Amino acid sequence: MEKLKMQTPDRTKKNIERIAQVFPNVVTEAQDDNGNIKKAVDFDLLRQQLSGVLVEDDNERYRLDWPGKKASLLKANTPVDKTLRPCRGESVNFDTTENLYIEGDNFEVLKILQESYLGKIKMIYIDPPYNTGNDFIYKDDFKKSKEEYEEDLGVEDEEGGKLFRNTDSNGRFHSDWLSMMYERLVVARDLLRDDGVIFVSIDDNEVHNLRKICDEIFGEENFVDQLIWKKRYGGGAKEKHLVSLHEYIVMYCRNIERLGEIFIPLTEESIARYYKLKDVNFEKRGPYRTHPLEAGKAVDARPNLIFEIQAPDGTIIKPKRQWYWNKERVETAISNNEIEFIKGQNGVWTVHSKQYLKDENGEIREGKSFSIIDEVYSQHGTNETLEIFGNAKIFSYPKPSLLIKRFLQIGLENEDDIVLDFFSGSATTAHAVMQLNAEDGGNRKFIMVQHPEQTDESSEAYKASYKTIADIGKERIRRAGKKIIQELKEKSQQTKLGEEAADPAKLDIGFRVYKTDTTNMKDIFYHPTELQQTALGSLTSNIKEDRTPEDLLTQVLLDLGLELSLPIEKKIIHGNTVFIVQTNALVACFDNDINFKIMDEIADLQPLKVVFKDASFKDDKDRINVEERFKRLSPETRITVL
Repeated sequence: MEKLKMQTPDRTKKNIERIAQVFPNVVTEAQDDNGNIKKAVDFDLLRQQLSGVLVEDDNERYRLDWPGKKASLLKANTPVDKTLRPCRGESVNFDTTENLYIEGDNFEVLKILQESYLGKIKMIYIDPPYNTGNDFIYKDDFKKSKEEYEEDLGVEDEEGGKLFRNTDSNGRFHSDWLSMMYERLVVARDLLRDDGVIFVSIDDNEVHNLRKICDEIFGEENFVDQLIWKKRYGGGAKEKHLVSLHEYIVMYCRNIERLGEIFIPLTEESIARYYKLKDVNFEKRGPYRTHPLEAGKAVDARPNLIFEIQAPDGTIIKPKRQWYWNKERVETAISNNEIEFIKGQNGVWTVHSKQYLKDENGEIREGKSFSIIDEVYSQHGTNETLEIFGNAKIFSYPKPSLLIKRFLQIGLENEDDIVLDFFSGSATTAHAVMQLNAEDGGNRKFIMVQHPEQTDESSEAYKASYKTIADIGKERIRRAGKKIIQELKEKSQQTKLGEEAADPAKLDIGFRVYKTDTTNMKDIFYHPTELQQTALGSLTSNIKEDRTPEDLLTQVLLDLGLELSLPIEKKIIHGNTVFIVQTNALVACFDNDINFKIMDEIADLQPLKVVFKDASFKDDKDRINVEERFKRLSPETRITVL
């Protein structure tokens, strides 16, 4: 019977296995600290494999280095003995929702999610600290005392000081920020699907460094664009020398070969702004806008795109370079009234194609996405949270949900994709996901991750009983969900004849809350060499006494690589509590004294996996009986114990 390891994946071991598949000769054996033999990489041989010349030393090369980079990569590859514990009391629709809200250090959470969400996330959006000199970021050195943190860094959380204010007087001002971002992005990359994308908000302070580390982690060839967000209307006080009106959103993908053209639905504002012209095709095709038919920049010359076009007054128009369309297509467009000739004040004719709002079937087109985002401003985000929290300034400088919705429209493909935000803040991303689902009937799922950073005791948030940023995020989702449902109900009462109203009952506005904690297993589970004879009496169980069956189920789901959003049914069968996950993906029972009558009923479900506790069996004979019974009744079932 197999034993669950109950630990996050060892990325170093997996990376060595990947290297061995390509360069088997560079994998060797070495001794660990305990004298055990383990696989290792001969890095001198590996460097030689990757070089066309004789490698003798570490020559200079183009790369970004900083103090702590190697330690950061080592940290990204090292397992953590942490788990997640469910919190039903703070959740909404725990049993039916597919959304997750996770409290904890986002690096630890990313590690914990490695097996369950490996290659499953379609889009990641994060709004990390910008490193302006006042941001609180994560500290890698956890060995400092509480007094040292309070004196040198200015803040400490309940877990002993993982956050610190990275002021520009710190000698590692850029290095600390880079290490914090690097190790998280390294782990996050593995969660992305092969066609997945990531958006990272940033400003001028670190955009250059962010681009460098993303080039290294995701590959320079997988850079998509550096979007510009005009965050202000204009005006305002001068900052240093010029008035700053914009920020950036750096966009990368996992595999550029899998990224197709990007189109997004046109907004009412865009339609009113750009589609102002009407012609005889208006009834079927709607309004239109024009676009020059002549190539405006140097392109590869194509003879079939160089020809004369006759203007309405008989004037012959020749392109300076070439047309975008061939002659046959132009002639067809002219006959269909899809070409517009414009005569300038200088008497020169220009040729323009008409771009109609609707296609030939009368369907509104999707617009091409641009790398400059305007018409959505920071003030929209502030007003939004003020409305949600009853005019109380609970959160400073939240991103507008309209902005995040634009990224969702760019980055997502299907209406059931998963979106991850591991710097969740006020949970704007969750709000945007629910809003988009309400608009088009989609079933996109979100995973929000937020460190329970404490709010300032003098802030409106603290006075309103929001003691942590995570408290704000969870309450925002609750309130935004109710608001969206109410708007849907009102809209459904105002639908016109022939319109199909969205069903509020089908919209998922819930979320399961999980919080990081130490593993459910006692230390001896991972370090049997530390067992002493005097400790045997306290180790009748390898599971910590304060852990519930749902705690154990959550860690089992993570260990087996099952998603935390799967439906879970709880049944009492012959006096034992049995958890059934997604019909037959997993059946688990963590009772100490199992009634063996339940085995037949569990086997009838033909489960893929069954999990029990070690303490569920009195002796090896009981274990053997269980295995033999499943071999006969459900031979495909994998039985494991913890």
